Amino acid sequence: MKRILYYHPLSNFARKIRILLAEKKLDYELKAVNLQNKPDDFLKISPIGKVPVFVEEDGTVIWDSTLIAEYLDETYPEPNFYPTHPQAKLECRKWEELGDNLGDNIINLWKLNLTNNFDPTDYRTQLETSINGLLSVFDQQLAKSKYLLGDEQWTVADVTTLCSLGYYNLRVNEDWVLEYENLKNWFNRLHQRESVKSTVPLNKE
Repeated sequence: MKRILYYHPLSNFARKIRILLAEKKLDYELKAVNLQNKPDDFLKISPIGKVPVFVEEDGTVIWDSTLIAEYLDETYPEPNFYPTHPQAKLECRKWEELGDNLGDNIINLWKLNLTNNFDPTDYRTQLETSINGLLSVFDQQLAKSKYLLGDEQWTVADVTTLCSLGYYNLRVNEDWVLEYENLKNWFNRLHQRESVKSTVPLNKE
């Protein structure tokens, strides 16, 4: 059978996997999922009801973007996106988790904005403080090196953070580029890659 990626066109977590699949030059079929009305066949293979879900050629089903990313890197290691040395891999996973956390906070902020209640609330303040704090951490790290883990190679940590920032641009605004120069330059540079350019969401629907 053919590899399948269940996704939503706007999902930053699904985009993360699409970039990795493109970089590894793996053939697969995209299946879009209506997250407002999830089909039964999707819920049968995704107990958590979230995208992305990856189905391998042998029928193996994997959900959660980090689990999928690790599987792809271990099974198809060229090019690799996780370091092989245990300590370096741990460092990569830590930065990947920060990128995922940034994405989760941005999604929650967007959901809060859907209520059209723009009055300050404790939860809104908490989300915005967390987002700005993470942006500062990433910006400081990128002042030291070309990528989040050094000058030699981008990793899944860069991919994850890039996708979260792309979602921020889509759902909230692009004002962060005015304050975080290192992050902006890194973001723009990575968007020169075909795998990144080809996965940019075209609209907000």
